Parts: sequence; structure tokens; C-alpha cells
Amino acid sequence: MTLVPDGPSGATIYSVAERAGVSIASVSRVLQGSTAVSDKTRARVLQAVDDLRYVPLSAARSLAVRHHEAHGLVLPELSGPYYSELLMGFESRAAELGQSVVLILAEGKSDLSRSVRRLATRVDGLAMLGSAAIPESTVTALHGSKPVVLIAGDAHQDIGAVRAENTQSARELTEHVIAHGRRRLLFVGDPAAGPDPRDRYAGFVAAHGRRRAAEAVRVQLRESEGAAVADRLLAGELKADALVCANDELALAIMVRLRERGVDVPTDLAVVGWDDVMSARYIEPGLTTVRQPVRELGTAAADLLHERVTGVVAGAPTRIIPTHVVLRSSCGCAAPVRTLATRPPASPARPPSGPPRDSKDGGPAGTPRATRPSTRRTRPQGKREPR
Repeated sequence: MTLVPDGPSGATIYSVAERAGVSIASVSRVLQGSTAVSDKTRARVLQAVDDLRYVPLSAARSLAVRHHEAHGLVLPELSGPYYSELLMGFESRAAELGQSVVLILAEGKSDLSRSVRRLATRVDGLAMLGSAAIPESTVTALHGSKPVVLIAGDAHQDIGAVRAENTQSARELTEHVIAHGRRRLLFVGDPAAGPDPRDRYAGFVAAHGRRRAAEAVRVQLRESEGAAVADRLLAGELKADALVCANDELALAIMVRLRERGVDVPTDLAVVGWDDVMSARYIEPGLTTVRQPVRELGTAAADLLHERVTGVVAGAPTRIIPTHVVLRSSCGCAAPVRTLATRPPASPARPPSGPPRDSKDGGPAGTPRATRPSTRRTRPQGKREPR
């Protein structure tokens, strides 16, 4: 019988046992999660596994051909619309490529690196979200042994990445809010949570030019955190005339809580978000945001991972998905005039310069609010949404 080396440099269960100074049976028990091993032995074995970057191949077919016809996907959690859209895009494309998807969540895992190593025995490659919830050590643990692609992360060490453009769109969005006359802007979201919020905050800062931008209100990108931020605003703990939120979950939760307490958006406070989830266009006022094609992001990640697995591409390629600002009313733009007339309405007043308006919500109309600049500027028309 011929033994096939498992690790990137020929590491086998034998070399792990030798490095840890234990028997092969002890290594096997540790890798299988058996409790019949002392903590000291377990720690020595896992350290040897990390040092050698050992990835056991558990199936006989894998020993022969190293092929599972499966992609692994590691996400922090599944709450909120972002992760569901991402998962649907990834799974749909993987199925088209003849691959199944094995999913694990970082939430609730006491030893995520170990869980990822186990997942690696069942798949041909892994895609992981570039998030603080998934430590870099977990990502790099498989370096050289399995193809890895980061979603919304930074490519490095032969690890490819698929991400949306963040900085420029965040700058354009923030500049548009400033053009409405807002001067006390706050960025809501933690830049340390991952490359996406980091780059969005960088765009927020860049939009201020020589003026100093406020420190970010560091909260997780969750609905409950948005409600808590609204409460801090109502209590006077935070002072602002505009909020630039790192995602729509935060923005929508803030708007709902403020409306419950009698605060008018955008007259009293402008609020903008990021992602353009479905509810963003139906809430009143409509949420100005940045459209990020999340499902396309998942599709692109599955494509790149499959290309890495099959050897079509090598190295650490980065693919960037375009984004664009969608203007509605929560930023201070006039609400659209809704009419049953089939003929085009009269030419409306124009809002301040900035990205194109979302035609789903119609063009600007009516008298601008007092918080908007008095100078009228010509602005290009936006991309149309299907009704």
C-alpha cells in the first residue's frame, strides 16, 4: 500500500506523531475529538499539526485522487440579509459547477481553527469571510495545503480574494451628505470589524478633505446595535446632524427607533446606509445607500475558488465587484412625486451634485429642504431599477 503525503511538504500522521513525541494512536484520537487524551498531549498534538500545517485526508477516495467535489464556506453567522444573499450566490454557482457546499459558522465555536481543519478534510478548497470574527490565524492555517479564497478580505500569501469596491463609493456618499449642508457627521460601524467597514470609514474620512472627521461610533453591524445608537442619540450622548452607517441593518434600525420617538429623518437627522437591501426602498423615507451586489459577490467567490482548485488560476488574484450610490430621501433629497399620470411630469427642482438618483424612487421634486445647499447643480441621471 502506498501512503499519500497529506500536508503541503509531505507531512503525514507519522511526522505529526514524531514532532509531538506521542504515538500515532494518540494523534488519531486527538484529531477525532476523543476525550481519552490528556490536555497536555492534546496541546502537543495540535501544536504539531499547526507547525506542519497537516491536513488529514479522511476518505479513501480522497487518498486516491484528492478530490471531493465540494467547496467549504466559513461565515461568522447567518443573521441578517447580507449572509443569506452571499450564501445563495455562492451555493447556486457551486451547484452549477457540480460542487456541493459544506458550511460552518464561526459563531459558537470554541476552537474555530480546529473546526476549519476538519472541514478541510472534506472539501477541495475553502472560502472564508474576511471578518474579525474569523481570525487571520484560521485563514493562514491552511496556507499551502488547500486553495483558500477570502470574501470581502485582503488577498495575501497565495490566498485570493473577492471584494466589493468600498472606499470611493463611501467617499461619494459622504460628499453628497455634506453637500446637503450637514456638518456634524458620524460614521456608525467598527472599522476594525473587517476590510469592508475599514475601507468605508476611509472613504468617509477622505470626503471631509482638510476638515477633521469624527471618530467612528464603534458598534457591530447588527440591527440591535443600530437601535442602541439611536437611544444614545436621543439621550444626547451622541450629537450629529447626519449618520453614515456601515450597513443598512444599522441605518434601518436607527431610522425606525428615531421615528418611534418623534425624530424626523431627514429634517432633524440625515441617515444613509450600505448594501441596498430590499427594505431600503420601501421604508419611509427611502434609504439613501450604496448598492452592493452581495449575491454576485458569492457567485464570484465560488468561481474563483473553483478556478484555484482546478488550477486555472494561481497566486493571489483579487477580483473587485463595482458598487454605486443610490439616492433616495433619507439623506435630504426631496421625496419623489408619485402620480398615476402616464405622461412625464414637469421638470423638478434638482438636488445637490452627487451620484445618480435611484429611479425606483423617482427624480427629485418639490422645494429643497433648508438643510440642502441653495445652489442648484446639474446632476447625471442614475441607473434605473425595474418596478
